[in-house]
Amino acid sequence: MAEFAVWAPVPERVRLDVDGTRYDMDRADDGWWRAEVSAAPDARYGFVLDEDETVLPDPRSPRQPDGVHERSQLWRPDPSAWTDTGWAGRSIEGQVIYELHVGTFTPQGTFDAAIEKLDYLVDLGVDFVELMPVNAFGGTHGWGYDGVLWYAVHEPYGGPDGLVRLIGACHARGLGVLIDAVFNHLGPSGNYLPRFGSYLSSGSNPWGESINISGPDADEVRRYIIDCALRWMRDFRADGLRLDAVHALVDTTAIHILEELSAETDALAEELGRPLSLIAESDLNDPRLITPRDRGGYGMTAQWDDDIHHAIHAAVSGERQGYYGDFGSLQALATTLKNGYFHAGTYSSFRHRRHGRPLDTSTIPATRLLAYTLTHDQVGNRAIGDRPSQNLTTGQLAVKAALVLGSPYTAMLFMGEEWASSSPFQFFSSHPEPELARATAEGRKREFADHGWDADEIPDPQDPETFLRSKLDWEEVERGDHARLLRLYRQLIALRDNHSDFADPWLDNLRIEYDEARRWIVMHRGAFAVACNLGTEAVDVPLTGEVVLAWDEPTADAKATRLPGHSFAIVRT
Repeated sequence: MAEFAVWAPVPERVRLDVDGTRYDMDRADDGWWRAEVSAAPDARYGFVLDEDETVLPDPRSPRQPDGVHERSQLWRPDPSAWTDTGWAGRSIEGQVIYELHVGTFTPQGTFDAAIEKLDYLVDLGVDFVELMPVNAFGGTHGWGYDGVLWYAVHEPYGGPDGLVRLIGACHARGLGVLIDAVFNHLGPSGNYLPRFGSYLSSGSNPWGESINISGPDADEVRRYIIDCALRWMRDFRADGLRLDAVHALVDTTAIHILEELSAETDALAEELGRPLSLIAESDLNDPRLITPRDRGGYGMTAQWDDDIHHAIHAAVSGERQGYYGDFGSLQALATTLKNGYFHAGTYSSFRHRRHGRPLDTSTIPATRLLAYTLTHDQVGNRAIGDRPSQNLTTGQLAVKAALVLGSPYTAMLFMGEEWASSSPFQFFSSHPEPELARATAEGRKREFADHGWDADEIPDPQDPETFLRSKLDWEEVERGDHARLLRLYRQLIALRDNHSDFADPWLDNLRIEYDEARRWIVMHRGAFAVACNLGTEAVDVPLTGEVVLAWDEPTADAKATRLPGHSFAIVRT
């Protein structure tokens, strides 16, 4: 016998359908319906609400073998499938994370194909793999942020069994695994949750209707979110989550849902006997996210730091449009690297108001902030999905890498960055509904046309070629400058791992010098100095010592180290 349950306070009647046979369910006062019936371990099932004869998938579906519009399937992880019994886990703080999209990481676009590349990642030196969303979403391919059945694993990637194999293979190689989880909105294709209960609020965010986490019936919705988060870490043995756009979680209760999730994650970590990490993506520059709960914070392990990205990218590339407007100077770069945030209660010209709050660098280590030169957002949300490698010199890419990997922050790479992949990462979708497909394509063109782009240049997200263009070309890894940059990334990560000076997490110990006019900047990390020339002409940096790693050939005398244009040197002083 199997027990089936669903929270559905909206309908007056709920029937359970198991492999075509229907059963009445009993309703409790809390809005939960239950039935205990005989069912095979892999039975297909769903729920029939009121008099509509359509069989809807389970909101907590463990598997969707035929897509998000069809019946769910019973699934439980097979204990014998796990090969990582010796995995003790690790915290993400101070580590190197590698963000990837399963569908475009390999030609096949599956979990099993990704396993074949894990030895490459180990050789690169990264510590964690961060998977862009793998929850069930409409269509065969997409970014994954339009998920509608958060508990299920996207079948074209390999379903839940494929994810088990990938995580087990990562752990066997000493790699931790993070999963990108989206709890701030639901996708437009296959979203049946409002027919069951009050999952949505009256508000909205840029991606759709907001989730009800503080209105009537919010307790069950909050439980739905937290149970889903814990499932990834308990049932699939993920080592943590990246929480998408938490600033869009509108919570007016006294205990914010992030604080509640943090407490339950810590409890699960204690139960499992291994560290679990929560990384928040936030646009707020609010230190409360990464402040411990006993000091009035939410207790997140870390957060993405877009200010660091903006400061590095604008200074190196010269781009100043949109949110890069306040960045670009070496002063802005130095301020951001030294303080964690650039906007810390200061005026943001992009937002036309004050933004952020200062970070207490004496109590919050830099390792609670993620630094990166690239993310899926910073490429895919450009009109044509172009990478920095398509616009910058290899030397400029090397400088960006040195600033991130030589910094005291937890570092993150985006797939292919380490060899200057020439493949774009464009926004792609495969909505099966013609009207939704057309609206997505037209909306994308309209959005960027408003910002001055030629609408004809903007890729159609629904065109399969947009998806195929975004796949990494692994054949270029060992060619020319691609191979040279890859070697540099390996050397930078090894240097970071092998010298304790680079592990110092306290920004109060970080000293920065720069010359705005001559375009050089130096980060002092204990006995080492990371010196970068962002200009095109060679410059003399007042720094002497042993050069331990460099891009191009620096020269030194008793007073200075000369750096060629678009280059860096790490000097043991």
